[in-house]
Amino acid sequence: MLGVLGCKGYADLNVDEFEKMLSKDKAAQLVDVRTPEEYAAGHLPGAININFQDEAFIENAKALLSKEQPVMVYCRSGKRSAAAAAVLDGNFFKTYNLLGGFLAWTGAGKPVSAYDVEGFKTASGELLTVSLIKHGSLAIRYKGLSIQVDPVSGYGRQTDYAKEFPKADIILVTHEHGDHFDKDAIASLRKDDTQLFTNARCAEMLLWGKALANGESASLPGGILLDAVPAYNYTEGHLQFHPKGRDNGFVLTIDGFRIYIAGDTEDIPEMAGLKDIDLAFLPVNQPYTMTVDQCVKAAKTLAPKVLIPYHFAQTDLSSLPGQLPGIDVRLRQMQ
Repeated sequence: MLGVLGCKGYADLNVDEFEKMLSKDKAAQLVDVRTPEEYAAGHLPGAININFQDEAFIENAKALLSKEQPVMVYCRSGKRSAAAAAVLDGNFFKTYNLLGGFLAWTGAGKPVSAYDVEGFKTASGELLTVSLIKHGSLAIRYKGLSIQVDPVSGYGRQTDYAKEFPKADIILVTHEHGDHFDKDAIASLRKDDTQLFTNARCAEMLLWGKALANGESASLPGGILLDAVPAYNYTEGHLQFHPKGRDNGFVLTIDGFRIYIAGDTEDIPEMAGLKDIDLAFLPVNQPYTMTVDQCVKAAKTLAPKVLIPYHFAQTDLSSLPGQLPGIDVRLRQMQ
């Protein structure tokens, strides 16, 4: 039987109860309250990190978490998360604490992830998370909806989508290059009602899915709007990599929160028409996509609130934050 809220306000759950609730309530907000260093060494799949030892813990929690959905917290052994749960409960969050913490979870042989997960709040106060899988591969979660972007199993770090992620409600594929398009990964994520949106070439190769041309839009479950936007090379000698009109970038509008996933592109003039971008993913690896200077130019054109460079290899990105004042540039392991 699942733990119940008692006089202390929050509920303690053992490992099996915690896992069952995560599986049952797809909109539950999973929070690792350990330090960033502990989180980086491995965490529960899909967890965001809000450090309880940070003096701004409750302000950070309020900035990200919805009071309409349950909050599930854990730490190393359960002590810090119990204290965090009490604080969250005192601020009117419905909170559940993992007894025994990460040690109990791993001791029971439960899955652990190393993917960074970024959290954002939508216009109505709901938590939206983005798992930074690798290179061009992302996983977006919003109120239980699972969106996979360019899922690829074997490029860079190995990804076992069948074990590491739930089946996808929506799959987006920008184009057919092997670091963005993987039939096996797509098949492992597909369920009966999965919707796939891609370009004409990938839809032809897969024999299913909805092909969108640049400039076309689609309405997705959960009131989400998807816009397909241009993605191409314009530099002489690079035109063959991503010819104009073939590939897509995508803009997702999720409860007022706008995410631009550029795909493989240079800093094309069409970016000037993209407005009110909250989160941008821009590729940085010439000759195939952008140089650092092009990324800076693109970011200044887009003016996103948050920029996460992706799709890079050995490119030195350390200068980006200093060149983009006013933009929250987050450098992550997206090789």
